Amino acid sequence: MNKIYCASLNPNKVNAVKKVFGNYLVYPVENKNETKQPKSIEETIDLAYNRIKDINELGLKIGLEAGVSIIDNTCYLVNFGVLVDEDNNIYKAGGTFIPLPDIIKTKIYDENLELKDAIQELVKDKDINIHTGTIGYLTNDLVTREDIFLEICKLLKGQYLKRRGL
Repeated sequence: MNKIYCASLNPNKVNAVKKVFGNYLVYPVENKNETKQPKSIEETIDLAYNRIKDINELGLKIGLEAGVSIIDNTCYLVNFGVLVDEDNNIYKAGGTFIPLPDIIKTKIYDENLELKDAIQELVKDKDINIHTGTIGYLTNDLVTREDIFLEICKLLKGQYLKRRGL
C-alpha cells in the first residue's frame, strides 16, 4: 500500500489527509522544524513546505499551514498546502482567503501573537485550533478547519494524479 506522511499531529489536518488519500496509509509526523506565525502568503507556503522538507521516508509528503496576509490594509486568514511526491515533484495549493477582525490583526502584527493565541483569547476556547478553528469562528461554524484542509488536499491530490496521468 502507498504511504503518505502528514507533517502534523493536528486532527483536522490528519483527518483531511486520511479522507482525501483514503487508499494510502497515512502517517502523522510531528513537525520538528521551529515555526513562527506566517504573516504573508509566501511565508505560509514556505512553512507548509518546511514542515515536510526533512521527512526522509519513501512515499508522499504533505504539509498544511494556516497563515495571515495583509492586502490593502485588510488582514486575511490564508491556508496553503504543499505535496512532494516520490520523484520530488512539488505541488502547491491554497484555500481560505477571508478577512479577519481588526482586533486579530492588531494582536498578530502589533502584539506579535500567533493566530491561534489571538483567536483563543477572543473566543475563550483554548483548543479552537483542534476544534473548528478560526474559520469556524469567522463562518459561524458553517466551514471548519478540516473543511479547509480537505479542499487543499483535493487540490494537491488532483495535481498529483494529473501529472501521473491517472
